[in-house]
Amino acid sequence: MPIEISNESDTPCDEAALVSLAKYAIFKMRLHSESDLGIRLVTATEMTSLNKEWMGEDGATDVLSFPIDEMRAGQSDPGVIGDIVLCPSYAIGNAVKIGKTLDEELQLLTAHGILHLLGYDHRNTPDEKAMFALQEEILREWRSLP
Repeated sequence: MPIEISNESDTPCDEAALVSLAKYAIFKMRLHSESDLGIRLVTATEMTSLNKEWMGEDGATDVLSFPIDEMRAGQSDPGVIGDIVLCPSYAIGNAVKIGKTLDEELQLLTAHGILHLLGYDHRNTPDEKAMFALQEEILREWRSLP
């Protein structure tokens, strides 16, 4: 399963855990095992630039997802799922607010970003409940693996 991770931020994190989680999420969502995924960890400056360019929003954010082949759960053919961009320096603020570690927050954001790549969103309450329940299920199952 080709997952490329690149930490371009100034913040160390458990990159191996993010790759492991991504592999589990791809398995859980029944995607072909040879589908490609990229994970980039960037500085707040880079995330601000990406957020402005692609979302039209000012300032940094915690995660952005860039789908490539518009894959969906259960897709049997391999493809390029896309890229997730994480901003650890932004995510740490969320982690502190909810009493979690940075690595726990980055794990949540990785699951969240993968679901966005697969077409899930949280624009309305029913979609939000479904997406957030699925991301928690992925995290819970992955964390329970030996």
